[in-house]
Amino acid sequence: MHQQETINNQISFEDFKQQILNDFYIAHLSRQMSLLGRREVLTGKAKFGIFGAGKELPQLAMARVFKNGDFRSGYYRDQTFMMAIGQTTPRSCFAQLYAITDLEMEPSSAGRQMTSHFSSPLLNADGSWRKLTEQKNSSSDISTTAGQMPRLVGLGQASKFYKKHPEADPKQNFSVNGQEIAFGTIGDASTSEGLFWETINACGVLQIPVIISIWDDEYGISVGQEHQRTKTNLSELLKGFQRNNDERGFEIITTSATNYPHLVESYEKAERFAREQHIPVVVHVQHCTQPQGHSTSGSHERYKSKERLNWEAENDNIELFRKWISNFRAEENGETLILATEEELNEIESKAKASVKEQQKEAWDFYQNQISSLQKEVEEFLKALKNSSSEKEKIEEILQGLINKPSIYKKDIFHAVRSAVWVTRGENSSERNELKQWLKKNLAIQTKNYSAGLYADDFGELPSEVKPSFDENTKTVDGRIILRDNFEKIFSSRDNVLIFGEDTGKIGDVNQGLEGLQEKFGIEKISDTGIREATILGQGIGLAMRGLRPIAEIQYLDYVLYCLQLMSDDLSTLFYRSAGTQKAPVIVRTRGHRLEGIWHAGSPMAGILNLVRGMYVCVPRDMTKAAGFYNTLLDLNSPAIVIESLNGYRLKETMPNNLGEFKTPIGEVEITHRGSDVTLVTYGSTWRIVAKAAEELAQMNISCEVIDVQTLLPLDLSGQIAKSVQKTNRLFIIDEDVPGGASAYILQQILEKDNAYFSLDSQPKTITAKAHRPAYASDGDYFSKPSLDDIVEGVYAVMHESNPTEYPAI
Repeated sequence: MHQQETINNQISFEDFKQQILNDFYIAHLSRQMSLLGRREVLTGKAKFGIFGAGKELPQLAMARVFKNGDFRSGYYRDQTFMMAIGQTTPRSCFAQLYAITDLEMEPSSAGRQMTSHFSSPLLNADGSWRKLTEQKNSSSDISTTAGQMPRLVGLGQASKFYKKHPEADPKQNFSVNGQEIAFGTIGDASTSEGLFWETINACGVLQIPVIISIWDDEYGISVGQEHQRTKTNLSELLKGFQRNNDERGFEIITTSATNYPHLVESYEKAERFAREQHIPVVVHVQHCTQPQGHSTSGSHERYKSKERLNWEAENDNIELFRKWISNFRAEENGETLILATEEELNEIESKAKASVKEQQKEAWDFYQNQISSLQKEVEEFLKALKNSSSEKEKIEEILQGLINKPSIYKKDIFHAVRSAVWVTRGENSSERNELKQWLKKNLAIQTKNYSAGLYADDFGELPSEVKPSFDENTKTVDGRIILRDNFEKIFSSRDNVLIFGEDTGKIGDVNQGLEGLQEKFGIEKISDTGIREATILGQGIGLAMRGLRPIAEIQYLDYVLYCLQLMSDDLSTLFYRSAGTQKAPVIVRTRGHRLEGIWHAGSPMAGILNLVRGMYVCVPRDMTKAAGFYNTLLDLNSPAIVIESLNGYRLKETMPNNLGEFKTPIGEVEITHRGSDVTLVTYGSTWRIVAKAAEELAQMNISCEVIDVQTLLPLDLSGQIAKSVQKTNRLFIIDEDVPGGASAYILQQILEKDNAYFSLDSQPKTITAKAHRPAYASDGDYFSKPSLDDIVEGVYAVMHESNPTEYPAI
């Protein structure tokens, strides 16, 4: 290129020159950070490093078209881009490398995520939304390969929704006429993942403004592209998605990481398609390199040939950028213009290197000062304790171990304190008491640093129950009618709510809980999707991150397994891993339990409970309770899953007259039948069987207290179950999950968290399903899952053991 006009013919040469040299500076700033960061790991000052060297130029080109209001959903190679848009600095990157728990120093995660996992604050300190249209936005990164892709669907869809429904954002906090682009980035090897292809398909169907950049360095750690995909050229592989005159699709642009002018031209072209026409774009960036290998875990010399290593050295994008700058010539009014001399370029490189070293030192000094201040405090406490204790030698050993340890972590300091407390057990000196007070205070601080903020809501301020109300004109209807009419109230009063899923739109879901609502509220608010659970959830995550209140419908509980990885790795961890600076209050709507057949009556609750901490898990026993949960959750800030009872849609319920207003409480159980002999705890569809069993047991002179837990996460915040056990002294957990599944979790919470163990006169019991999924048909259900008969006989056996005279053996 010899004419400045080929890049931008609307700015002066001086402005053009400053853009180029600024990019050159940022490229070197990023590369020097990668080089020094790797050394910090290899010298033992940090635990692990993964960097973006070799991808500098394409990220600089992408940053040129990234505007306020846009969103990035990327992966752990995007440090250059984040620096270019002003969302990170080398100091912040080093702070993350050292796991500094200060949010100002490490704004992406306050030390909770490993290096190169970027995030920008979307929330104010009080949890309210910032004005996202006035800042550049990056959703919080995750490590799972291609896991960042599905949320891209929702981030892009939000622009399309806001463009058609500006009333959902009257203050333009989240969108200005739907002009924002969602940028996704991924390495070429991760395009082998199904999540990538599902995302490509969903974006193409929805025709939303996304630009997906593929950084192609031809390797996935040690595995070459020939083992990754059918055709090694991704552009060729993606050709089937190329739009044409007859069919919608993507615009696919191929460019090279070594060609700066073409990169800029490619991204300007991509921006026009996405921002102006809402056409999704793939930018396939070939010829990327990875000069430091995949990460600090190993060397790429182990798996790359000498020829490949030489090629990478010769095609380093920064070195080729330097050559392009040096060779640039333009004519203006008879004068030959250049961008920079060799001396000026050397000066820029030196400036970048010095800046990185300075910022690394700032981060390291901050990290060391945090630890050394704690260490000094503890050393003084230990010296004082030694002087007052009879265990002087042991305390001196602990003290010297701390002083002489070459590398000190917080854990070493706390271990020393706790060890000193152990060896002085039985002593009651003021010095020991002061040390224990220090330990209590500082453990609380560190617990907050590392473990606080799992949920975006304060459990102490959760909404109270608002009961359904009824009048003399109340009628009895199918449960699905209550759901449908409650959803109608929600959509009539809330402009920012939308629901989508398989069969959700035209037919109003497979059980008609949304019957007729698409026709009334429009296809954007109640919509169908393809059979693609992962990106249905991804839609929810992205939409929620842009201020909407999506309800993502997964048709059956068993199918949650298709998106459980994203619920676990992305959605449930978002508020925690961003240190409270991002949220995505998605409601996942599904249905399950007590139907018939292996794949429509399973109960993967144990997996869900263990994997989605950070989400509410709501298990309503009927449709009134389910409707109440939707009313409650739409006023909260944390994501949730609501599992409706699959066999309850046609069961009769009484229609409330305060639809849209009544609320089922989060974390509160309901005692549905009072009793004095035994406490029966259950949830969901199984509640109906337990309630009938309690009636049968009453005929045998056994008084059962039946408790519906209502939510499993959180469970019984006020300890009502333990209070019931104090009265009955006997406890049963009845659950249709596998043995040791959700019942084990419920039992642990009751016995350990609420200390009900001390109230028991009999062994606590669980009555669960068999270890397999349920066999087909009514008999399969009877012999696979807890039946009324199982419950009656199980409870009676415990009462017989307690009083065989009054309760003779059956």
